[in-house]
Amino acid sequence: MIDSIEIDGVRLYLSQPDSSEGEWIGQREILQQLLACWLVVDQKDLPLSPRLVGSPGIGKTTLAISAGRARQQHLHIYQCTADTRPEDLLVTPVLAENGKIKYHASPLVTAMVRGGICILDEGNRMNEKSWASLAPLLDHRRYVESIVAGVTIHAHPDFRCAVTMNDDESTFEIPDYILSRLQPTLTLGHPNREDEMSILRFHLPFAETEMLNLTVNFLQQSHELNLDFSTRDGINVLRYAMKRMAQDKDHPVSKDALWKEALMNCLGEGAEDLESLARRRQQSLGGNAMPMGLGDFFFDPGDPMHPDYDLGDEDDEDVEDR
Repeated sequence: MIDSIEIDGVRLYLSQPDSSEGEWIGQREILQQLLACWLVVDQKDLPLSPRLVGSPGIGKTTLAISAGRARQQHLHIYQCTADTRPEDLLVTPVLAENGKIKYHASPLVTAMVRGGICILDEGNRMNEKSWASLAPLLDHRRYVESIVAGVTIHAHPDFRCAVTMNDDESTFEIPDYILSRLQPTLTLGHPNREDEMSILRFHLPFAETEMLNLTVNFLQQSHELNLDFSTRDGINVLRYAMKRMAQDKDHPVSKDALWKEALMNCLGEGAEDLESLARRRQQSLGGNAMPMGLGDFFFDPGDPMHPDYDLGDEDDEDVEDR
């Protein structure tokens, strides 16, 4: 594998591909949709750069990694943050031991020149200035311009890209001209019980069946109540519970008690009663408030001019006076 490449007289030192394993379990349709985005069906066709959207811990990055492995291409992951700069995304100058400047290509640029796949992780954490530097890459031009290195870098025909985004509050709002380039939007939902059990068994094959069932029951109930506990949360709870079990062999504690301890330590005390937690969150979002109509902006509820004013009490008084 090449470690550097020269472009217009400037040598770029490339980064290493990601070697982590990722196996996508269940929800095969969403995997097929992602792979379809990366197909090229004609000489004039171009691959798409989709957005993978879902709640934190639902498996967006794992999905992208699995798709990359299925295509058998080098995979590079760039973690986007609020302080990511354009030069961080593209080419970064580094002072070498001999006092000269060396230009290091980011994972994104490395994937571009090698014909690999780049996953821009947590893309909605990145500011508009950095996104603007990627605009020509995400349309038919397929290149980026490094101001630092003074070169234009064209993407290899095999280069593919995807962006993961959480559906919670983001640090920055992505501009429309970028969103129009990040299409289509593929939305991930929570796995069903069977798939979630398979995911936990894959990551924690040493976990006991009783602990697995407790965790999956908790996760499935939280999904039904639209709470934001994810499969990743379940993995952390289960991993901690198994460690506590191994620690307490000499002084055994009930498995149920250890699991509850793990639940509270990982997710907080409110996680023990999901229904109460769901009610509190609904109330905090105004779930019990009656929707306002147009009349509410002009009249008090007790004003006879209010559209919903109840005339029943006045009618009763009229009857009594008669």
